[in-house]
Amino acid sequence: MARPGFWDNQEKAQATMAELKSLTALLKPIREVESSLADLGAMLEMAAEDESFAREVPRELDRLEPIVDDLELKALLSGPHDASGAILTINARDGGVDANDWAEMLLRMYIQWAQKNDYSVELLDRQDNEEAGISSAAIMVRGPMAYGYLKGETGMHRLVRISPFNAEGKRQTSFAAVDVSPEIGESAEIEIRDEDIREDVFRASGAGGQHVNKTSSAIRMTHLPTGIVVQCQAERSQHKNRATALKMLQARLARMEEEKREAEQAAKYQSQAKTGFGSQISNYFLHPDQRVKDARTGHLVGNFQSVLDGNALQGFLDTFLRWRVGKEGTQS
Repeated sequence: MARPGFWDNQEKAQATMAELKSLTALLKPIREVESSLADLGAMLEMAAEDESFAREVPRELDRLEPIVDDLELKALLSGPHDASGAILTINARDGGVDANDWAEMLLRMYIQWAQKNDYSVELLDRQDNEEAGISSAAIMVRGPMAYGYLKGETGMHRLVRISPFNAEGKRQTSFAAVDVSPEIGESAEIEIRDEDIREDVFRASGAGGQHVNKTSSAIRMTHLPTGIVVQCQAERSQHKNRATALKMLQARLARMEEEKREAEQAAKYQSQAKTGFGSQISNYFLHPDQRVKDARTGHLVGNFQSVLDGNALQGFLDTFLRWRVGKEGTQS
């Protein structure tokens, strides 16, 4: 980083900075634990002669336990792309306007979680629904192990509540699909042939702004061999949107390759597009009582709003990591 010209290539420099941040997030707690263990050893020796040191031992163990637990979780993030940034896409599915509103609630939840955990968030695409909420949105989340933590959120998310859009106050079930792919760097071996892409240009949409709907700067790319569709309208420049859309496509293809190597992940990918009861990975309830439950791990939080505010989401991410390792161990 101290070399002249380091910042000449902004994208490469940012990737190096992100790598440094990821390494620091691992090395700092490791060094702290190593140092604390040495101090603990000395403390135990002195505790035999001085009761005041003996009383300090449990307090020091209580302090170290969450640090070690966090390191154990990070050790589970050993996939080929786990250290990468994450491209998270949300699509409203069954449920009408309620599903559009639910998709926007999920978008806010992931942004809140990212910001509270010191991750950077960039909006890549957003398609607003005319009445309320969004039809779809895509964000880039960058920070230590962003993809490793978020990849377990891929799947269908179900909301049960009294609909604010129904005059009769009936209970409504809504679905939104979440897709998480790794950000792929320049060195990634993901080859995309020009003849395999169909590119459509359209006018950007969204609330406000002088540029909105005046020029056709938004890009939609369809990968013909796989049927994967990505789009970007975050920038005013069509060239920049095209470059970002290509990255999004590379990310989706990289995730497919990763899932081909893992039978469990491959099965998950094939079932992901299903909608309706029985296909969801997470259930969010606002009626008759408030709770959020992961259908795979059984992890349950009784405070709905705490999860939606991004505060209690980390527990679901951590539990999924441990569950996934345990399930793979059982299968093997």
